[in-house]
Amino acid sequence: MDERVRRSRAAVLAATSDLLFERGYSGVSVDEVARRSGVAKTTIYRHWPSRTDLLRDACANIGTPQTTPDLGSLRADIAALMGALAEALTTARWTAVLPSIVDAGERDPDMAEMYRRLQQGYSAPFEAAIRRGIARGELPADTDVAALAAALIGPLFFRRWFAREPLTDGFVREIVRIVVG
Repeated sequence: MDERVRRSRAAVLAATSDLLFERGYSGVSVDEVARRSGVAKTTIYRHWPSRTDLLRDACANIGTPQTTPDLGSLRADIAALMGALAEALTTARWTAVLPSIVDAGERDPDMAEMYRRLQQGYSAPFEAAIRRGIARGELPADTDVAALAAALIGPLFFRRWFAREPLTDGFVREIVRIVVG
């Protein structure tokens, strides 16, 4: 890819991300992206045929990737993952736009698929730790990995966006105790 094209694409995605964080999914327009990025609308549409295509690309890069710790036990690994996710949900810039992405996914199958991939990114380290726990004999071999990951992650998302209560260390520890034992 030509360096000029790479710079233009980066400027457009950065402007789109900034608008997402400021205004949410519905607050982003190609006109405003063009104004902020300094890239002509025709160039934007050459790379992203629709606003949805542009937003999908911008949204695909939000989030805080987590690595899977290996601290010697399932409980320690899960506690570390839960603490890191709770911290991200409390402090990371991308969390401000997540509800509008979920909302957009209710009406747009492409956005729903993009959100599914984001959610898999949050779940993957948990699922890896759970599989490792199964391999070490800390969990039964027939453990439903996805269900256990959801039981851990779900309360964090619920408390952050529905109950609107703080994600305290005590809350995180209690979820780990209840779910993992």
